[in-house]
Amino acid sequence: MAHIVGMNHFTVLSSDLERSKAFYINILGFKEGYRPPFAFLGAWLYVDGHAILHIMAGRPMPANPAGVIDHMAFSASNLQAVINILKQADIKYELHRLKGLEIWQLFCYDPDGAKVELDFPATEPEPIQ
Repeated sequence: MAHIVGMNHFTVLSSDLERSKAFYINILGFKEGYRPPFAFLGAWLYVDGHAILHIMAGRPMPANPAGVIDHMAFSASNLQAVINILKQADIKYELHRLKGLEIWQLFCYDPDGAKVELDFPATEPEPIQ
């Protein structure tokens, strides 16, 4: 039996590579880094030296996407700054405080409709929305 030690990466499909990169880099703060020379367009986006988000592009978007993944979630910090960036970019979001843990959960969508969750520590002050 395999022993899972952690999440390696997510892969999202993109209808417009530059638009997707702009969202993940300019809005969420990922850094673009090394990507092997695959035969298809794409990008690998990094956080703290780890390529945790892969973008695949240059192919038609599937009529019936494979799988049942509902969303991807990332730990985050500086809730107010993220909200300010999302508002500036006119990106709609939902913000909730998770009862019991009191962490902040912010949900938004990438340019191709992938649901993104950002989890902020309970110690973050309540933001001005």
